[in-house]
Amino acid sequence: MITNQVIQKCIDRMKDATGKEFAVMDLEGAMVAATLGVKVSITDEILTYAKAPAGQMVSEGSRYSVVKDEGHPEYIVLTPEDENAPMLLRILEGQIQELIIAYKERFDKENFIKNLLLDNLLMVDIYNRSKKLHINAEARRVIILLEVGLDKVGDEMDRVMGLVSGKNDFVTAVDETNIIVVKELSDKESYREVERSAKAIGDTFADRGLRVSYGTIVDELKDLSRSYKEAAMALDVGKIFFKERSVIAYSTLGIGRLIYQLPIPLCKMFISEIFAKRSPDDFDEETLATINKFFENSLNVSETARQLYIHRNTLVYRLDKLQKSTGLDLRVFEDAITFKIALMVVEYMSYMEDQDF
Repeated sequence: MITNQVIQKCIDRMKDATGKEFAVMDLEGAMVAATLGVKVSITDEILTYAKAPAGQMVSEGSRYSVVKDEGHPEYIVLTPEDENAPMLLRILEGQIQELIIAYKERFDKENFIKNLLLDNLLMVDIYNRSKKLHINAEARRVIILLEVGLDKVGDEMDRVMGLVSGKNDFVTAVDETNIIVVKELSDKESYREVERSAKAIGDTFADRGLRVSYGTIVDELKDLSRSYKEAAMALDVGKIFFKERSVIAYSTLGIGRLIYQLPIPLCKMFISEIFAKRSPDDFDEETLATINKFFENSLNVSETARQLYIHRNTLVYRLDKLQKSTGLDLRVFEDAITFKIALMVVEYMSYMEDQDF
C-alpha cells in the first residue's frame, strides 16, 4: 500500500503546479494527506457516495471524486469547487492510480525476490514470474548483506535505498536482522565495483559498527539464492575469524569457510587429539600473544622477537616450552599449520557455544 508520505508529496506537487488545495481521505473519512488551505467536511452522503461512486460530486463548496484500483474504491480526493476542479481531480486521480500500480508492482517484485532467495520457487516459476514482472533472468547480479541486528534504529532500509543507484537493483529483507541488496552488474563491472558498493554501505553505518558482506557474482536469476547464502555465511565467518573487517567477501574466507561447516563433535575430537586434555584457551596471554605474532611474521623468529621487544633466545625458550606442552614445534611448517587450524577451530567452537545461549 502507498504510504501517506508519498500521497502527501503527490498533492503538494499538484498544489505547486496549480495553486489549488487538495485533500485525500480513506473510505472511512480519515485524513490521509492534505495541503494546508483545504477545508474538509465529511458527511454521511459523501461516505455513501465513496462506496458506490458515480462520477464526481459536489458538497458544501468542495468537489469530490474517488480513486479506484481495478474497479474497487481506494481513496476519496477533493478540492474546492470552481470551473477547473473537475479536470484537476481527474489529473489527481490518474496520478494516485499510477502510484498504486507502481507500488503493487514493487510489492510483487519484492515478494518474488524474497521467495527466490529462500528457494521457495520452482524453476519454471522463476522464469515465468520474472518475465511477467519484467525482470531480466540472465543479468549478472550479486547479493550484498547489511547486518543491522535486532537493535536497529529503523531508518536503515531508507538509507541503503539512498545508496543504491541502479534502476534494476532491489533492497529488501527476509528477516529482522539483515538488509539485502540485490545489485545488478553490467558486463564490465567486477568484484572491484561490488567491493566499492559494499564499502559505501559500511561507511554509511560506520558510527554503529555494522558489518557488510557479499557473495559471488551469478549470471542467472535462478542462482541468486546461492549468492545470498554465501553472503550470509560470510557474515558469520567474518564475525569469527575476521573481527577487524567491516566488509567481508565470501571469496576471501579461506580456510575459515571450511571450518565453519564442520560439525561440532568432529571439532572436539580434533582438538582433543591435538591438545589432549588441554585447550588453547588455557594458555596465558603472553603465550597466545607470542603465538599470534609468530604467525603474523610467517614463522620468522628474528622479526617476531624484534616486534615483541624480547631477545631472540627468549622467544626460542617460549617456543621450546610450547613444544613440550603440546608436542608441536611452531618452527616446523607442518606443526605450525596444525596449530593454526586448531586455534581457528577453537574460535569457531566458542562462537557456536555463544549462539546456543
